Amino acid sequence: MNDELTAVDIKKMKEEIEYRTKVLRPQLIEQVQIARGFGDLSENFEYKAAKREKNRNDSRIRYLQRMIATAKVIEADTKDGEIGLFSSVTLLAEGDEEPQQIQIVTTLRQNPLLGLISKESPMGKALIGHRTGDRVHITVNEEFGYDVEILAVEMGEDDESMEINRF
Repeated sequence: MNDELTAVDIKKMKEEIEYRTKVLRPQLIEQVQIARGFGDLSENFEYKAAKREKNRNDSRIRYLQRMIATAKVIEADTKDGEIGLFSSVTLLAEGDEEPQQIQIVTTLRQNPLLGLISKESPMGKALIGHRTGDRVHITVNEEFGYDVEILAVEMGEDDESMEINRF
């Protein structure tokens, strides 16, 4: 299945690839070469650590290139008042006393601790298309689900300041 990403997601991934290729990779290669000069490679921790960091960087580059190659580029087109991509939503979960503020984002930008919820997550899938005042059942798995009431919806836009995940 292709990841659904926005043009901004693709742009940010290309920028990261360029940085990792042109700036970070030469630095990491130099660190490996310096550490190699410290002696016996079988017991050289600095060499192993430098090599590991270089490999992580190369792996991240390959991951981003695959994401770009297989991505389906989508637009954040939402009807007025309806929850869609980049909408900010205030909701109240059944049994909670305090409302919760979330924003629906692409999977590449999700961070539940910051209230950035993927449109592919159970909550994101359940909320998209609903409006203020709707009660929505969110099914987490076959055995668990919960209800939320949508208190407010604000239209959002694809904000370039929002970082992509660095995992």
